[in-house]
This record gives sequence, C-alpha cells and structure tokens, in this order.
Amino acid sequence: MNSPQIPSIDLRTPTGSVPIPLLGLGTWQSDGDLARHAVRHALEVGYRHVDTATGYANEEQVGRGLADSGVPRDEVFVTTKLPPEAAGRERETLERSLRLLGTDHVDLWLVHWPPNGQATPSTWQAFRELRDEGLVRAIGVSNYSLAQIDELIDATGEAPALDQVPWSPRDLDARLVAGLALRGVVLEGYSPLKRTDAANPVLAEIAARHGVTVQQVVLGWHLHHRVVVIPKSTNPQRIEANLDVLGFTLGDEEVAAIDGLSTVEG
Repeated sequence: MNSPQIPSIDLRTPTGSVPIPLLGLGTWQSDGDLARHAVRHALEVGYRHVDTATGYANEEQVGRGLADSGVPRDEVFVTTKLPPEAAGRERETLERSLRLLGTDHVDLWLVHWPPNGQATPSTWQAFRELRDEGLVRAIGVSNYSLAQIDELIDATGEAPALDQVPWSPRDLDARLVAGLALRGVVLEGYSPLKRTDAANPVLAEIAARHGVTVQQVVLGWHLHHRVVVIPKSTNPQRIEANLDVLGFTLGDEEVAAIDGLSTVEG
C-alpha cells in the first residue's frame, strides 16, 4: 500500500517546535514478538509514530521492530514513559529505555502517571535537564489534571508539551480541551477504540454513510479535532485499517453528533 501523508501537530519546546504525527501505533499490552512484528509492519505500511512505555515491558521488542523495518531512525517519532515509581531515578530509567530501544534519544518522554498522585515538580525538573542534554526532544505528562500541570508550570516556568489521557467520543471534555490549549499543551488520547461502543447507532450511521468502519470514524474524529491518537493493535489488517483514515472527511454536523456522545458533565 502507498504510504499516506499523516498530518502532524507541533509540540512546544524552549528552543522551537517538534512535530508529532497525529496518528501513531500504541503498544500497550503488546508483548514479545507480537510487539516486534506489529511495530515493523506498522512502519512498513506508513506509520511514523510509535508509543511505548517502561511499564509496558516491551521497549526492547519495540526497538527491534524499529530496527527490522529499515526505516531511518530520524523518520520515526518514538515516545516512551517514566513509571511513577521511578520518580527520583529519572536518568537511570531513561538511559535503560534508550538501551532497550536501541536509540540515542527519544522524541517524547512522558511522566506516565503522577507519582503518588502528586504533580512532583522535582521529576519534571529532571525531565527538563535530560531534555536539555539531548536525550529527549520533547517532554510531557500522562494522566495529569490541569491543576497538576499548573503546579509544574508554577514550579519551573515550563508547561508540558503534551498530556496523554484516555480519550474517545464519550470522554470529550470541553473544559480540558480548552484548558490545555490555553496552556499550549497538546492533547493526546489513548485507548480510543477500547473506550468506544462499536454498536453506537450514531457512529454506525456515520460509518455506513462513508463506507468505513466505526473504528475509522472514531480515529477520523480525533484527527478532525487535532487530537493525537495511538490505537493499539498487533493484527496486520487492523494496523492497516487504522491508518486508512485519511481518505474521508467528516462533515461539521457529523462531528457535532459525535461530540454529543460525551458523557462528561459540564
């Protein structure tokens, strides 16, 4: 299949911007050779963004998939994450991730969860220092609230480039969207398909109208809102189908109907 041109959005850094492809491959619960083969296949068919984490225990297999694909390292956007229990061991954890991934840097490094439920500015400061050393191109957080992000900003003067949170039509939170945008923080969604009811009649009708699947509609909805999305699969056909979302465009009324599925109050 022809490699599609996946749109990107810029992550802010103190020295400029780092583009992140809006669509990537998630690897949560992808283990062993399944992870390796999924990453290789994804890159061969046109993905240029792969998301992993220390906590997934698959960084070595992800790294092998990157190497197997033959795609130059500088053409692939790689994200990994620091487990909350590794707060205070940031350098050690990152260096191990780099060894396992077989690379001298990652493009994005996230605090996977707030350590002990706290924003933990000391970890954020360590992230900033390791980024400034060139081991990471951009830094961000995952599962952080706006209040926790503000605590990091107040302590260091720097906002995370990105916040990765669970996201799907039912998770649409206008307050969070607006709050992140106000702070210059990109929104990235995980588990978009797992959190979606594939039998929802609104999504099914829109999918039928465009001749696509409900899953493709959901991914297209993310792209319309310029929310980074990382659907996970180890199935080659589904990996390809998840990428094949650039050939149709949702209309404004369709987007509004999908937005209306949100179960978030306010």
